Amino acid sequence: MKKIPKVLMLVENLPAPWDPRVWAEATTLCAAGFQVSIICPKGLIHRESYSCVEGIHIYRYRLPTHMGGFKGYIAEYGVALLMTFCLSLKVLWLHGFDVIHAANPPDLFFIIGFFYRFFGKKFVFDQHDPAPEMFQVKFKGSSIRLYRLLLFLEYCSFRGAHLVITSNLSQKRFAIERGRCPPHKVFVVRNGPILQRMHLVPAEPELKGGRRYLLAYVGVMGQQDGVEYILHAIHHLIHKRGRQDVSLVLLGNGDCLPVLRGLAHDLQLDSYVNFVGWVDPEDVARYLSTADVGLIPDPQNGMNEFCTMIKTMEYMALGKPIVAFDLAETRFSAQDAAFYAMPNLVEDFANQIEALLDDEEARHRMGAIGCKRVKEELSWEHSKKHLIRAYEMLLGTLPAV
Repeated sequence: MKKIPKVLMLVENLPAPWDPRVWAEATTLCAAGFQVSIICPKGLIHRESYSCVEGIHIYRYRLPTHMGGFKGYIAEYGVALLMTFCLSLKVLWLHGFDVIHAANPPDLFFIIGFFYRFFGKKFVFDQHDPAPEMFQVKFKGSSIRLYRLLLFLEYCSFRGAHLVITSNLSQKRFAIERGRCPPHKVFVVRNGPILQRMHLVPAEPELKGGRRYLLAYVGVMGQQDGVEYILHAIHHLIHKRGRQDVSLVLLGNGDCLPVLRGLAHDLQLDSYVNFVGWVDPEDVARYLSTADVGLIPDPQNGMNEFCTMIKTMEYMALGKPIVAFDLAETRFSAQDAAFYAMPNLVEDFANQIEALLDDEEARHRMGAIGCKRVKEELSWEHSKKHLIRAYEMLLGTLPAV
């Protein structure tokens, strides 16, 4: 009887099944005949130490309360590395695994990968974000020594991997140039929505808060995500241009949420902005089906230029036109489904929002373009083929399903 290959996925950034990329990869591998386990932190909703969801074993640990600053990240990542290693021993004993598939950040799981190489296990490095650039954004003015340390950890992750997965061509270039990876072992698996889970539902006008238009943001609210640009742009539209027909819903959470709530209050936007937090995919579909425009405020900061935002494809999958800052990977994904503002210019971001709200024909046309592009090129149905091909190269064969 053919042996069932077993994969252990490591993730620190978000709990499973909330991380959309990790969960898409996990369910794809499971459907392809792999046994899949995941180690991740606990979240606000998923507090169980163990659960089995859709046949996937999920082991969770508790992270320390984030203290902020560099010391806070050292504590968080140190606990994550230790707990992940301890739980990996538990998974090895209870379920076993042949492959460790580690998502970043942080770029530290190669240490666990090196340990298990002595026992014949394969190590896959799945780069979600370029960590050296990410920490330069988080800690402006940080020392060149810190940046070089992060480059070294990234290099160790690339070089220590039997297989590297990136979310776009920009990051593949990092793997080849900075990590000196042979091109044949680097696979691009783009972020893309699972269309069966992301589809239009009947609009609910009451979600617009009594106003004509609803703008929507879905995602993490960290320092690098630029959600404050949305609030300043909405303030510009409402209090400087006199528009009273716009409301905003923010779906997500992150380190900057308390600051963003305070900013919305200071900008006199309390009656226009709804902070919803993390919600189930069904509720995300409700809000996005009702929304008129999806917003991507990620600024130009030395990191976002190299990142593919999954919210871009989620908006497009539901036929929603987009306003975004003009960044290379964002433009590659959205193309003619978006209006692009000059990077980091609040007034131009507001200009593009207003232009789109005032042009119903453009909204419908751009929504249709985006929906078609996702269905034909960017959905997870297309991305998962590259993931399966990568694992076929890694293992030499795939399980019989």
